[in-house]
Amino acid sequence: MRHRIPRVPLRAGLLALAVAALAACSDQNPVAPSSAGAGRFSVGEEPDTGEVFVDLTTSEDEGFAAAEAGDAFSAMAVGQNIRIGVAPGVSTVRTGGTGDFVVVNKNTGATLFSGSAEQFNVTLGSGVVTTSSRRLQVSCTTVANRDVLLGKGTAAGFATFTEFFATSNCWRVYIGERPLPANTAGEAAVKAQVRAAIPEVPADAFWRTITITTGVLRYDIARAGGVVSSSGPVVVRPVSGRVVIGTPSAVRQYRGVAEVVRSQGALAGVNELPMEEYLYGVVPRELGPVAFPELEALKAQAVAARTYAIAGLGKRSTDGYDLLPTVSDQVYGGFQDEHPLSNQAVDGTAGLVATYVDGAGATRLITALYSSTTGGHTADNEEAYQAPPASYLRGVPDHERGRALQHVPSLEVFRAHANPASLRAAREGDFESDWARFHRWTFEWTAAEISQVVSAYAGQPVGRVLAINTPERGPSGRVLRIEYVTEAGTFVDTKDRIRSSLKYINASGTPTSLLSTLFFIEPVIDRQTKEVTGFRAYGGGFGHGVGLSQTGAVGMAEKGHTFDQILKHYYRDISLTQWY
Repeated sequence: MRHRIPRVPLRAGLLALAVAALAACSDQNPVAPSSAGAGRFSVGEEPDTGEVFVDLTTSEDEGFAAAEAGDAFSAMAVGQNIRIGVAPGVSTVRTGGTGDFVVVNKNTGATLFSGSAEQFNVTLGSGVVTTSSRRLQVSCTTVANRDVLLGKGTAAGFATFTEFFATSNCWRVYIGERPLPANTAGEAAVKAQVRAAIPEVPADAFWRTITITTGVLRYDIARAGGVVSSSGPVVVRPVSGRVVIGTPSAVRQYRGVAEVVRSQGALAGVNELPMEEYLYGVVPRELGPVAFPELEALKAQAVAARTYAIAGLGKRSTDGYDLLPTVSDQVYGGFQDEHPLSNQAVDGTAGLVATYVDGAGATRLITALYSSTTGGHTADNEEAYQAPPASYLRGVPDHERGRALQHVPSLEVFRAHANPASLRAAREGDFESDWARFHRWTFEWTAAEISQVVSAYAGQPVGRVLAINTPERGPSGRVLRIEYVTEAGTFVDTKDRIRSSLKYINASGTPTSLLSTLFFIEPVIDRQTKEVTGFRAYGGGFGHGVGLSQTGAVGMAEKGHTFDQILKHYYRDISLTQWY
């Protein structure tokens, strides 16, 4: 059997997380200028959502410490909008409106045309040329230091490039270039040459894929009556009804306005709208009101989502928007996913955010991490990410009998249970266990499957996997370090990245990231030959486990807790502040 999960009906839940950056810069380190009740719901009712996780192509922990080092408390202006890249990185954006609308050139303000209940495609004009390559980012720094580095790079004969990174108010400097696709050996060789020629280049400089656009920028709008061109981003302003944004194959309806902008050599369809209206489309996707009709839990989700969104304003400004509508930030479905109960939760907490007081006495937004299911105990933030401990992200039992770990059903209990697909006899009152089908889970790998998984992680064939060791765990029991002992050597991974290296094989035969790092793993040994024929993992939870447990919030609400009590249970020593 490839995998087993408990047969307790409930949704997998989306696990949103805001992820991590380095203290002085949300870019990678070398670029820093300084340094549900059982049986109540079927799986089919679960929203199509997932976890927001760290994008390891740019930084191990991008986003987290940025909030920790962010500006002190300042009120967000009433009416300030948020920009969501709902159709990012595409060649054609389809947009328009369900009612009457006006289309304008954002740069000049000139009206291009008006329409009614119409959709049209926007593309970049043929005069625009884009080229992509791999470039070595060596710093994110001041103007003066930028120019010094660029000068040394040019003098040494390397290709150079620079771009402003608004989120951290610094200039990214690139020295050295390689063609696509990425090539580890070739990039390592060029990096060594750059460092030998320019001693200031740090050892942890890293390669990125960079797209450069040249030529005269033009947006072409294809309508039934012909093509209309614009020299600036295309903005659709509704007079009645709503805007639509997407690609030629699929569009969705949104409140606010639609905009088409050039983004990283391609186009992005952007939805700009007021913060509270944005949250109408987030809360039902992050904690479905049909599957989880607990208003106080939905209010807690609304406050967490609002806090994350405000802290994220400008996060992706170089792409032309603030946030993505996916698990990379927060899942956002627009007008079509709104629900009266989740809208009520947003309205009932309007402008409210979670804050903490830092060591200097300044009031700041928390980094509002949350995940679907903790497995019985939340994690300290440093158990998942390479970031300094955050006072408000301390691990707590998902339990109403106090903070003692002995009251949380352990995975050892789970392993010893006669029926490992159920923990009904040992729940001990976990808030989330009645609602979360992933409170406990089991996965198995054959010898061939585990070899395939570890080979993919190692980037080479590893032969037989002889052992999998977990020599280090955090206070919540989560694995901090894993060792894959193979015929080709030992390969190591750490913290939440383990979920990407120890993938399980799903029912379709596809390797899929492990649900959490709260697990035990053991070899499956043939009784006769004594050989290892595979591995079996016993685990708990779904997601990184830091901060708010979404299913735990539902369990707390069901037991009579209010949204502020829920938030203050999962986020320690915080205040709820009226931000605007």
